[in-house]
Amino acid sequence: MPPGPCHAQFHLSLLPLPKAQSPPFAVLVVMDFLVGFPVRAVVFALQQMPLRMVARLGRALGAVAWILDRRHRRVALDNLRLALGSRLTGRQIVDVAREHFRRLGENYACAIKTASLTNDQLRPHLEISGLERLVSPSGQRLVVAAGHFGNFELYARANRDDPTWRLATTYRALRPPALDRVLQGLRRRSGALFFERNHDGAAVRAAMAAGNVTLGLLADQHAGPRGLWLPFLGRPCSTSPAPAIYALRFDLPVVPAICYRVALARWRIEVGNPIPTRHADGSRRDPAQVMSDVNAAFETAVLRDPANWFWVHRRWKERPPSPPPATPAHA
Repeated sequence: MPPGPCHAQFHLSLLPLPKAQSPPFAVLVVMDFLVGFPVRAVVFALQQMPLRMVARLGRALGAVAWILDRRHRRVALDNLRLALGSRLTGRQIVDVAREHFRRLGENYACAIKTASLTNDQLRPHLEISGLERLVSPSGQRLVVAAGHFGNFELYARANRDDPTWRLATTYRALRPPALDRVLQGLRRRSGALFFERNHDGAAVRAAMAAGNVTLGLLADQHAGPRGLWLPFLGRPCSTSPAPAIYALRFDLPVVPAICYRVALARWRIEVGNPIPTRHADGSRRDPAQVMSDVNAAFETAVLRDPANWFWVHRRWKERPPSPPPATPAHA
């Protein structure tokens, strides 16, 4: 009898698989050009315009995205209904989501423009309050828990009036690499330190040990199955423990920071009160306790200006089932 499909699959699995081949160098160069050139052209064009013009253009593009980007429009509306459905009417939820898309366009476009501005040029457009809270009583820099609020790329400019310290943060590399290189080129102008989160853990710890670095971490997006499942806007969600873990490692408090849009092409970064990582008796707090306080600070910011937060990311996902308990060896 001839072998059936299962036999064929078994025999094929025994054959050596060809090794994955990297694209030829010439192909990589062409791909880099096709992606990188138009992106750099857009960056150059935006950086030649006045900031307020860039902001208006970004808002117009955001309004177009609201009409055309059905997938992210649905995500934003679903998130708003989950989180604020008991606070806002259906009409208000749609209005917040539409304004949020305009804000996204404004913030993304302005982030490109503000990356080219000096601190003095940026000063009329960016106010920073509570900066003194970034220093502990012992003089050490703290760990900042930030979120995707407003023009969040401006967090990197928080040290504009005190260049004796630097902000460090982590990022996830974009694909294709040409796009990531453009983005990192813009970010390097801020003077902040950027570490790729999947490969630069040791470098982050070394920078923190130097003592003149403030670590800022975005901690308001879904953290996957390894995150802490904590309440946020009334619903449990996977929360990154990274700010609490780094703060506990270096025995520092965590400070929340929010970037608010206050007018067209104007923002204010507000540094909140430190969240302790130790109890009154000196014992260490659990990371879940610390991050619950961070989520509470983010909640306050969302309720203050709902359109200012990043609603196009699925923050609330289904919790994976817990693994079954291990069977005892003698069972």
